[in-house]
Amino acid sequence: MGSDEKPFYLAIARVRGIGPVRVRKLREHFLSLEYAWQADSSSLLAAGLDEKTIAALVEARKSVDPENELTMLERSGAHAITWDEPVYPRLLREIDNPPCVLWIKGTLVESDALAVAIVGTRGPTVYGRDVAVQFATQLATNSITVVSGLARGVDGTAHEAALKAGGRTIAVLGSGVDIIYPPEHNKLAAQIAASGAVISDYPLGTKPDAMNFPPRNRIISGLSLGVVVVEADERSGALITTNYAAEQGRDVFAVPGNIFAKTSRGTNRLIQQGAKLVTKLDDVLEELNLGMVASQQQAQRELPHSDNQAERAILTTLAHEPVQTDEIIQVLGLPAGDVTTALTMLELKGQIRQATGTSYVLNRRP
Repeated sequence: MGSDEKPFYLAIARVRGIGPVRVRKLREHFLSLEYAWQADSSSLLAAGLDEKTIAALVEARKSVDPENELTMLERSGAHAITWDEPVYPRLLREIDNPPCVLWIKGTLVESDALAVAIVGTRGPTVYGRDVAVQFATQLATNSITVVSGLARGVDGTAHEAALKAGGRTIAVLGSGVDIIYPPEHNKLAAQIAASGAVISDYPLGTKPDAMNFPPRNRIISGLSLGVVVVEADERSGALITTNYAAEQGRDVFAVPGNIFAKTSRGTNRLIQQGAKLVTKLDDVLEELNLGMVASQQQAQRELPHSDNQAERAILTTLAHEPVQTDEIIQVLGLPAGDVTTALTMLELKGQIRQATGTSYVLNRRP
């Protein structure tokens, strides 16, 4: 599907009851969302929509104009990407039923595939704020994008710390990107959009609603390699994010807290249930194999990208199971000095990593 389909993605997103699953059904049946938007009720029924959803779509066509949706988007200063486009975030594409459309203020970039979410209570203690600042600052200085939900408390603190450290951060909203909630974070949202991205899967003009926030949490975890919970009570929305993270195969990390503090009950319970206890960012970086991101990105900018014969040969030899250096030398028939030099260069570039002191594997992270 080409860009001419985008107006119809935007229009169909206005229809209550049509999400990723039903959009897939419409695409499979009609081969075009334009045809789906214009279809009569009997054709929509044949495509697998129920009568209530068909009624909602027919009613929406009376007030929603696809081309006008595109015009409003352009006037808003935002842009939108659909799951048909190559710029759609690759980590998010991996989850079950990813959003059909993302509305964005700012820019998503390829390096955002190296992202960690920081979430927590809206009413953190001084300890919680200090932890959020430390973790977000260190992620930013390690060239890792910080993802959160722009909420009061831990979320906002994490965004602010990442920005102050000169890093990238992504805020995921439970409203349209043109309606910032909470309103006191308007300035923060503008700062995030200037150097990162404010995103939502809700159409422009969507007001914040309690029902919107739990589903948006799947995007926070979906955009991230792992989720760090700083402080959370037992009914915190941050715990919803960890549930989505577990379903999506993402790592869940919890910072232990005071056993007498309400804000630590949820995080301590997560640890009891198997979340990884972390007391410093290195614990997270090691688990996600992100410890050398900054140096690897610098190396990738400054060093040739595997145009050396030995490096190319090693990349074709390695897989995701460790191979001993001696075995690489024997298989390739190259001088030991050439192989060890090439291994060092490939590790600097982030293309391989050391499994043990004398064995290597291909780097599995994005």
